Amino acid sequence: MTKPVEWIAGLTIGTIESVSPAEFTVVLDLEAPQATALNTGSPTAFPRINGYVLVAGQAGSIVGQITWLGIERSPFPKRPGLKDFGLVDLPYPLRKMHLTPIGTLTASRRVGAAAEFGLERGVSSFPSVGDAVSLPSLEEIRGIVESTGKDARVEIGRSPLARGARISIDPDKLFGRHTAVLGNTGSGKSCTVAGLIRWSLQEARRTLPEGAKPGRTNSRFIVLDPNGEYRKAFQDFGDEVRVLQVVPDTSGSDGGSQDLFKIPAWMWNAQEWFAFTSAAPKTQQPMLMQALHNLRTGGQATTTPEKHARALFSTYRVLIKAKIAAGPPAYAEFPALKGCHNILQRMCDDLSSSQVACQAGAIKAALDDARNSTLQMLDSRCNVSKGTRYEQPLSEKDLQDVVEKLNAITQAPKPAADPKPVSSPQLRNPDSPLRFDLAELPDQLDLVAELEPGTAQHVSFLSFRIRSLLADGRIRPVIDPEGAPTLAEWLTEFLPGGDGAGVTINVLDLSLVPSEVVHVLVSAAARLLFEGLQRHRRQFGKELPTVIVLEEAHSFVHEGSDDANEVPTASQMCRRTFEKIAREGRKFGLGLVLSSQRPSELSQTVLAQCNTFVLHRLVNDRDQDYVRRLVPDLLGGIFAELPSLPSQHAILLGWASPVPKLVRINDLPFDQRPNSADPEFWDVWTRKGERATDWTLVASSWTGTEESPDVEEQEPPEDAEVGPSESPTDEGPEEPPE
Repeated sequence: MTKPVEWIAGLTIGTIESVSPAEFTVVLDLEAPQATALNTGSPTAFPRINGYVLVAGQAGSIVGQITWLGIERSPFPKRPGLKDFGLVDLPYPLRKMHLTPIGTLTASRRVGAAAEFGLERGVSSFPSVGDAVSLPSLEEIRGIVESTGKDARVEIGRSPLARGARISIDPDKLFGRHTAVLGNTGSGKSCTVAGLIRWSLQEARRTLPEGAKPGRTNSRFIVLDPNGEYRKAFQDFGDEVRVLQVVPDTSGSDGGSQDLFKIPAWMWNAQEWFAFTSAAPKTQQPMLMQALHNLRTGGQATTTPEKHARALFSTYRVLIKAKIAAGPPAYAEFPALKGCHNILQRMCDDLSSSQVACQAGAIKAALDDARNSTLQMLDSRCNVSKGTRYEQPLSEKDLQDVVEKLNAITQAPKPAADPKPVSSPQLRNPDSPLRFDLAELPDQLDLVAELEPGTAQHVSFLSFRIRSLLADGRIRPVIDPEGAPTLAEWLTEFLPGGDGAGVTINVLDLSLVPSEVVHVLVSAAARLLFEGLQRHRRQFGKELPTVIVLEEAHSFVHEGSDDANEVPTASQMCRRTFEKIAREGRKFGLGLVLSSQRPSELSQTVLAQCNTFVLHRLVNDRDQDYVRRLVPDLLGGIFAELPSLPSQHAILLGWASPVPKLVRINDLPFDQRPNSADPEFWDVWTRKGERATDWTLVASSWTGTEESPDVEEQEPPEDAEVGPSESPTDEGPEEPPE
């Protein structure tokens, strides 16, 4: 029977040749294994990059990770029993390797006849030249790689470098201090994110106390999914998962309960409204803030049909004058010609409705005159052939005549009873989410502009833009839905309490949200969740742990710089929101999980606040360099493996892992994986995989109509960009002397 001393001696594979605080150089013995070690209790691949070896020390065994292997020439042969160093002086090849010290392995206690090992970060006593280097036993490998206690709550994979040792994490560390899951497309990133959520909740279910509602955890996950990948990933959770999307799927084919994603615009703060409307800072933003202030406090300016007509047709006047300034391409040439005709036709419709509503004789007559003359001009510029109406080019004189008629409306004498706009009382917090009717905002904005002489031309384009956005059939169901929830109901849906009746996972399918509003919606939702958790802790004294999962994070927290003199875009505002959450969310129980394939495009502020990293394959050298600078462990060897990592393999390091570990993520059944598989080009090309196509259904769903509508009738005028909101000087079209 082998004695313990002999068995330990049999594990020795080399000696220390040089020592530095960051690296040890080891000379391997001639008898050291060439490919596989058979003396460690089970076959072990050795030597192997990123494998582990031990160096005996005073406080315990120093754990070294192999970062380099090579052969160097030695000036003398190294053979046992040979004493001819002075007689023979020939170059001799020796195998060497470099180690990076990662911690100290100590025997914490004995379990029966075997010792239980634990790993501590850092090295308190460095080895000396000539110290023996040995292979770890199976128990020692498990002590290096496998976690114990709280750190071993949830298993996420196995270690391919440590004979399949279990890799586990503590959800408190993983979700409490933000996590980044980074990797190229196809590396297994989305499955890792889904697995971290699923395995954590499954383990939590198994440890529920007696008497708790079976299978119902008190957890809150909000998955922001811009590609619709996670719609069926948690369908087996039943009513614990809810899929929110722009258009609900009533077929139920994707599992889980589906509902309309609602975030009413009256919940937005002023900055979100500025980004949504692209309001210019000098004039438009103060006017918009005052209008929101009035609507939220109920102290809005009084209005009459006559006042509304003057504001509305002042907007039309600015639009038509912009057409004139743009020249014949805007009103006499296709395709802009048809858009100009549509604007004039809509103006005639508004003239008719305003003429009915107004009571004052002077403005009523001006409205009727403008309507009749414009309709007569349009009829003369149109041909009808076989029941179809064809628009003909307009002239500058035609539009100038329309402007004169509109001038008559805006300059019509005001009746004595026409009240003047009044200022509303001050509100302590103008961003308070108080409900108001969104349809009143454009009119309120026009009325507020009357308080400031000379601002009407700046506000006209903003008012028109708000009307167009609120009328957009793709956006309105989300920001102004029928039966919109109250603020308390909205918070209850996403941040339920612990009574076991709430939704555990909310998946926000953002794949069909229009690009004009997606950043505003994401920013507003994240801000409301963050502020809700802040106020919850202030009210009840304890955090309500919640996790926001941000898929394709580079789309929402893109690195960029802020200029105080420029209007922040929706993308910049979204980044600022998540930067604040990254900095302060932990204190209020809000954790972030970022998933991205381009870490170099992520905000440094957000990524630097992540304490745990799960690194899949990264091929781009810029992404690799970026990660090296930000992650807490600078082990060159383990990062050099990033470009060659197989799918489903990742490097786990940071707060949730005492040492960097290569882990093969556990398998997910096919029906539990996110819908992120590679497309099957060959099967489709060879007709093995049929694809039914009906673009009529796609177009109907896209446009929200049975037939595709006239785009120009739904979009703002082609030259709307000449308005003041697009100009850095905040100056609109110059008004002619009147």
